[in-house]
Amino acid sequence: MEQTFMKTKPILPLILSMSLPMVLSMMVTSLYNIVDSFFVAQINENAMTALSLIFPIQNFINAITIGFSIGINSTISYFLGAQKNTAANIAATQGLVLNAIHGTILTIGCITITPVFLRMFTTETQVIDLGLKYSQIAFSFSIIIALSMSFEKIFQSVGKMLITMLSMLCGCITNIILDPILIFGLGPFPEMGIEGAAYATGIGQTLSLLMYILIYAINPIHVHIAPKNIVFSKTMCTKLYSIGIPAVLNLALPSLLISALNIILSAYSQMYVVVLGVYYKLQTFLYLPSNGIVQGIRPLIGFNFGAREHNRVKNIYKISLILTAIIMVFGTVLCWSVPTQLISLFSSNEETIYAGSVALRIISIGFVVSSISVISSGALEGLSMGGASLIISLLRYTVLTIPTAFVLSNIFGAVGVWHAFWISELITAIIAYYIYFNKTAVYKNAKKKAHK
Repeated sequence: MEQTFMKTKPILPLILSMSLPMVLSMMVTSLYNIVDSFFVAQINENAMTALSLIFPIQNFINAITIGFSIGINSTISYFLGAQKNTAANIAATQGLVLNAIHGTILTIGCITITPVFLRMFTTETQVIDLGLKYSQIAFSFSIIIALSMSFEKIFQSVGKMLITMLSMLCGCITNIILDPILIFGLGPFPEMGIEGAAYATGIGQTLSLLMYILIYAINPIHVHIAPKNIVFSKTMCTKLYSIGIPAVLNLALPSLLISALNIILSAYSQMYVVVLGVYYKLQTFLYLPSNGIVQGIRPLIGFNFGAREHNRVKNIYKISLILTAIIMVFGTVLCWSVPTQLISLFSSNEETIYAGSVALRIISIGFVVSSISVISSGALEGLSMGGASLIISLLRYTVLTIPTAFVLSNIFGAVGVWHAFWISELITAIIAYYIYFNKTAVYKNAKKKAHK
């Protein structure tokens, strides 16, 4: 099967066909994140606090495994667009093996550092104990996550979005079903508390991986994964990591941001740490679907970039930006209309609910404008311009947000941290728009000179 549909099909139907399955998958993943936290919150508020403190390390694991997988995805898409199928096969196989190694290292490293990490933010014995119980199980599945993410991006690189959707849905739905069963001990299962939540997540992730392997074995895709393609050439490794490392940093930066903000907020009250954790659970309902659009357009942009279809790349960017902005408008309306109801899903403490409602209203001011940064960063990854994408993420998550949060918190208290979000999103969006069009213009001008 050739991949020519990526440069011949009308753009809007093409984006929708590639993105909608991923948006649906991301919506279910968002639901899983919210349901998972909801059930953990029913244990007690200390359990929710533990989950909030562990989140940065979980995000770090996801960042490395998903980020490198993005490098695999973009590399395969580019080679397919340039009609270099053998190179695409090598990229897929070599990328899969390397990510498995990453997963193994993450399992050992993250379990080792977790006790020290937790004690940086709390002295509550129960919070630390719950965090350790959850993390030791959840982090043991890191290699499963690495392999699953690699297969996901490999399937996406050839346009098999429905397969990735089904595999992700299978894992998430399994997780949602198992959460109450394992946490509270329904039926023949023992009550496992927060450890049950960790096992439910790991089992769901394992099932997704098994789905990918089974589908690939029954109906192989255009890209071939085989031992003969394990060719660890310096050139291929350089290409995979040159895209993968910036993508990893893009995804890891939120962990750094959350950890920094937890330090600032914990000086005021542990309640604000819970609020920040709840916000990041809720915001996945918006940013994961937006990421679904990015996942859909990334192989399209990579393929058309490799095929030198620059006008299509430009139009893909514009249409995906509009679609993402629509999602963000919906999220803004939701956060302003029912913030109390959203926070009360995770806490029954009236003071926490009030503080969380204030936070949602303030932070959501920056949702719509953040569409520019999200799409620009994803499009640049598709164009193999990982460094430029990283600059945008650095602005959003560290360079602007952390200093602004520190300064404003000293003036306005914890509320100042919430204002730092929308201020940083606005400034970053302006810079991101400039970076994207400047980089693409420079590339096109260089190509024109090369053909003269």
